[in-house]
Amino acid sequence: MSEVKVPELAESITEGTISEWLKSVGDQVEKGENIVELETDKVNVEVISEVAGVLTEIKAEEGDTVEVGSVIAVVSDGEAQPASNDAKPEKQEEPSKEDAGKPEAKEAKEAKEETASSNERIQATPSARRLAREKGIDLSKVKTQAEDVIRPEDVESAAKPQPQAKPAEKSQPAQAKSNDNPSKPVVREKLSRRRQTIAKKLLEVSNNTAMLTTFNEVDMTNVMELRKRKKEKFQEDHNGTRLGFMSFFTKAAVAALKKYPDVNAEIDGTDLVLKQFYDIGIAVSTEEGLVVPIVKDCDKKNFAEIEQDIVDLAVKAKDKKLGLDDMMGGSFTITNGGVFGSLMSTPIINGTQAAILGMHSIVTRPIAIDKDRMENRPMMYIALSYDHRIIDGKQAVGFLKTIKDLIENPEDLLLES
Repeated sequence: MSEVKVPELAESITEGTISEWLKSVGDQVEKGENIVELETDKVNVEVISEVAGVLTEIKAEEGDTVEVGSVIAVVSDGEAQPASNDAKPEKQEEPSKEDAGKPEAKEAKEAKEETASSNERIQATPSARRLAREKGIDLSKVKTQAEDVIRPEDVESAAKPQPQAKPAEKSQPAQAKSNDNPSKPVVREKLSRRRQTIAKKLLEVSNNTAMLTTFNEVDMTNVMELRKRKKEKFQEDHNGTRLGFMSFFTKAAVAALKKYPDVNAEIDGTDLVLKQFYDIGIAVSTEEGLVVPIVKDCDKKNFAEIEQDIVDLAVKAKDKKLGLDDMMGGSFTITNGGVFGSLMSTPIINGTQAAILGMHSIVTRPIAIDKDRMENRPMMYIALSYDHRIIDGKQAVGFLKTIKDLIENPEDLLLES
């Protein structure tokens, strides 16, 4: 017998939520096979079985929060027997063949056969399915309390005999509740663990930092012309990797961080921790919310390597394949609301970092070239949200001005790299 425990996830992660059981009780399990998926604050993690055998017990239901090191399942030696789940109840009825005539045994068997086919299509926790089998309850006739997933308490409620004398009394409150305001329907959904974590972290940042935002605008003319001239050659030289704007802004951020090291810092108690590495988080939007995978060692990588890393991480994020290592250790973050059409925003600092750079839409606007001339130029607003406990306004403005100057003069950015 082997206990399946919640593995060590990461230094800052102490618990997770059971997202989905990939195996059911009675299933054969191979050594190293994934049996359950955990949703953590940052990524989803699949837990494997350390031994081959049969999954004989599940100790935590889907949706339960479990701590690192806790036992969530048991795998026993042996092999799964075909139709073993059906055989056990039948053996309990076999001792005397006269039981076949007993209404209780007959009804239990019929209920079991009926639920075996229909229950597979119903969303229910493993323990709810097990209880339904034991009580001969058809899950398709079970009403849930508040969610789409049937839980054991729902099965217990369905198993209780309903008093005949008070049907009207029970239906009246339900009728009143559903008709409170039928013209204003609502749908109530439980927040996913990821969304709960995002809400908690953003609130913590707002409450625990003195966050301010400063703005500037960048003339994108020169960098756009450079991309236009070089993009085909760049793609040929780097195995199809495209030259985007993110590598320019990432390299500009590294140069600015070197010039203003406090922006690459964080507060730890009464200490200021100055990071002498440049691992840049790139915010990526997914169906489950915003995630920030990290492009490591951006000061040591060229434009093509940064662009390829960003593409790889974005694909992994959308396919839910990000690992914990992809998310840990960032020193500074860049977010690009411009891909969704944002003209200007005040991004919120990521975690314990000191600042975050916000990019926005490129919009053609009339710009004064000098006192006599105006031209239409492709312009982008950029924003730096920063922790005023660490960074003074002069540093913040200087940092953003450095980004502006390097993007407007990309040749200088290449020299900085």
